[in-house]
Amino acid sequence: MIILDPPSPAGRTHSWRRCARAAAVLAAVLVCAPAREAAALDWAVGAEGGYFAMTNASRSAKAIFGGSSGGGTYGGFVQVGVGQSFFVSGHVRYFSRTGERVFVADPGAQVFRLGHPLTIRLIPVYAMVGWRFMPSSRWTPYVAVGGGSTSYREESNVAGLVETSSKSKAAFHVALGVDFALGAVSVGAEAMYSAVPNTIGESGVSKVYGEKDVGGASIVAKLSFGSSRP
Repeated sequence: MIILDPPSPAGRTHSWRRCARAAAVLAAVLVCAPAREAAALDWAVGAEGGYFAMTNASRSAKAIFGGSSGGGTYGGFVQVGVGQSFFVSGHVRYFSRTGERVFVADPGAQVFRLGHPLTIRLIPVYAMVGWRFMPSSRWTPYVAVGGGSTSYREESNVAGLVETSSKSKAAFHVALGVDFALGAVSVGAEAMYSAVPNTIGESGVSKVYGEKDVGGASIVAKLSFGSSRP
């Protein structure tokens, strides 16, 4: 049998010193980590505006709007970045345009405009996660994907009788953009594609054309204010 000698007082003191040093290092890491994360955090609040085209239901939109599939759109956003490249953002946009009720017998038939005003409104509310390239440069390209809910509303006026129909559907978004930083102010541009399936197609011209998605492509200019960047 081997009996181990108990540690000497000097050995115990040395061990306690090592433990104290390790605890001090651990405490320093725990204290400094949040500070590093806070320093890496950046934020922005901004506005965006441009053009939206309902390309996923382009034939229906062109029939209603008289040859065009879209119109102006605008909105706002908040964005928070963690680290140099990763960011998350929340957006809301607004699109509304008035055309006319139409009649189409079949997909290849002539479109007959009926003269009754028909207004289509879209309000997408969505969140995005993205990745910034060249984060140390004033010019910062990025890519982002996300999802949310899009509110769709139709309102028509037939001889003074107003009819409305509205619904909200899940939506998917993917975007490519670029920001140019001027200290706390940034300007930029973004192209985005959205999909909002199973929103229309139950009646009217969209049923004739077999179109169900009110999503499409948009391009907007951006102006934001936030924490200073290089």
